[in-house]
Amino acid sequence: MKTISSIVEEYIKTKPFLSSALSQGIINLTSLSRLIKPEIEHQLGKEVKNGAIVMALKRLSSELEFRVTHRVLKFVRNIGEITVRSSLNDYTFRVSETLLKSQAAFMSEIEGLNTVFYTSSRGVNESNIVVSNEVAELVGKIFKNEILLEKQENLSSITVKLPKDNVNVPGIYYFIFQRLSWEGVNIYEVISTTNEFTILVNDEQVDKAFTVIKNLKSL
Repeated sequence: MKTISSIVEEYIKTKPFLSSALSQGIINLTSLSRLIKPEIEHQLGKEVKNGAIVMALKRLSSELEFRVTHRVLKFVRNIGEITVRSSLNDYTFRVSETLLKSQAAFMSEIEGLNTVFYTSSRGVNESNIVVSNEVAELVGKIFKNEILLEKQENLSSITVKLPKDNVNVPGIYYFIFQRLSWEGVNIYEVISTTNEFTILVNDEQVDKAFTVIKNLKSL
């Protein structure tokens, strides 16, 4: 049986940003109730008073706040080491039959160069590598026969080590990236492994991005 509370909850679940705002108590419930009233009445099949919707939103806000406080916040406070690297270049190449050989040749050349940053990822049609600016000339030489789709210079990386149970807590990446978005941080690239992720941002935004992530520990 459909109730006002169940319909309101289902509606909010489809609006991630709205759900987050409710959990933090930064939204006017009366105004929101007026906004969603037509949809609630349509789903319920009868007229609904604003007060009833407001009460449903209040109960939902408390539940959402509890979930965030006791799961996501507990998790982000235990974020591990945060590593920052600057002066990086990001290259996107079209996947080809020779690309892996080029990457292997490049890795062989930089083996033993402990100061060089290197990471790569591969999609269906594109392959991406991120390297320190100091080996940009080497990239140009080894990958000269590959199809370069895009290149971005003057990037910085922030690598965050996550607790091992991160795969069991839904909403972690959304929570972190939402904070970065709110602060106007534009993420150029995201690279992740099981227990850590790396974001690439423009050099001028790295300080702001680092502060946002570091402050998660004190929420």
